[in-house]
Amino acid sequence: MVILSLDNRNVSDRSDSVLAVPFGSFGRPGPTVITLQPGETGLPEVCYLKAHFIGVIPKASLIERLPRRLSNTQMRNLVLAVNRAIDPDAPFEL
Repeated sequence: MVILSLDNRNVSDRSDSVLAVPFGSFGRPGPTVITLQPGETGLPEVCYLKAHFIGVIPKASLIERLPRRLSNTQMRNLVLAVNRAIDPDAPFEL
């Protein structure tokens, strides 16, 4: 999963949750799905971020933080995909 909420929320004692987007090994690119290559995730296979499954996760359920960050380009792509998941009129180009 990729934590998408702002760092202020992530480290705040006043918030007990974060916003997260899950990823999995099955999927295909689309308006709300971002393809991540093995070097971007540390996993041996291609993964797919599924922005249409964005959710609120309790901080208490997070076990380990892997020190990986998405590139600025991939983070922008993810934010656009989340926007498309909630706004059917949001632009999308293949």
